[in-house]
Amino acid sequence: MNKINTFLVSATSLSLLLAGNVALAQEFRGPVRIVVPFAPGGTSDILARYIAPELSDAIGQPVIVENKAGAGGNIGADFVAKADPNGHTLLLSDLTALLAAPSVLPSVAYDIENDLAPVTMVSYSPYVLGVSQNNDFSSFDELVAFSRENPGQLSMATSGVGANNHITTERLIQDQDLDWTVIAYRGGSDATRAVVSGESDMLLNGTTASLPFVLSGQMNALAVTGEERLDELPDVPTFRELGLPGDLDGTYQGILVTAGSPPEIVERLQTELATVLANEEIRARIAEQGGQARPSASPDELKAWMSEQKSELASFIESAGIRQ
Repeated sequence: MNKINTFLVSATSLSLLLAGNVALAQEFRGPVRIVVPFAPGGTSDILARYIAPELSDAIGQPVIVENKAGAGGNIGADFVAKADPNGHTLLLSDLTALLAAPSVLPSVAYDIENDLAPVTMVSYSPYVLGVSQNNDFSSFDELVAFSRENPGQLSMATSGVGANNHITTERLIQDQDLDWTVIAYRGGSDATRAVVSGESDMLLNGTTASLPFVLSGQMNALAVTGEERLDELPDVPTFRELGLPGDLDGTYQGILVTAGSPPEIVERLQTELATVLANEEIRARIAEQGGQARPSASPDELKAWMSEQKSELASFIESAGIRQ
């Protein structure tokens, strides 16, 4: 074999070896955990249980959903931030709750920008303003009129201090000059159950978690956020139709991983999750509950979105005096 042929064979072998090493670096070595920092039954939990079996099939490893609720989602977030940075421990959470935490809590044991790394956004769900069947309000105007005649009498459940539905509630209170008692629960599912049982009067919560209770008649819907009415609730007006602020939005759910995880693993996660969220069955299941699958084009895209949102949230939280 001449020198040229020997070189070509060596170069080909090296290319195959490098390709094999890249593929090997992207492989998962054992179970993957999706940590949900809220109680079972909320938006984050529902989405995690949609995604887990599909991701498991894609990577050839078990994918386990674990609920670690408390402190407005920060106990679970802290757990992932301090996990082994091998890309096998994921956090699926309301992104606003994470971004608001440094401004809301007196001390947060992790740094969202340095201890957690973005992978992808998962979904957006509008909020439903749901009220207990114990109340007879048939419209938002009736709710506001009663609130002004009876200040402090109505209670508003939230997923926790600093959760996006808490921040949105405070925006609504400011805009309408209302006197509501705001109660923080351990997650959206607990807040929803409180309204269904009559323990609290109302809440704003993502459609993924709350729509089934509205459709089953366990809770009444007075308004929804987002650009247009929901197909499932055609008679329920949007906040914009009611003349309420455009920034009364909804819940953005995303997946992050322990910072320092191998970039090849993060890239593989983003690719596989994008495929999962493009699956028509998954998209339909999310849509059936009023949500929209919204995978990020890249981790950097999600990182840029989070940076912008964090700054805007810090400004509002300071002005509203929201503190744990």
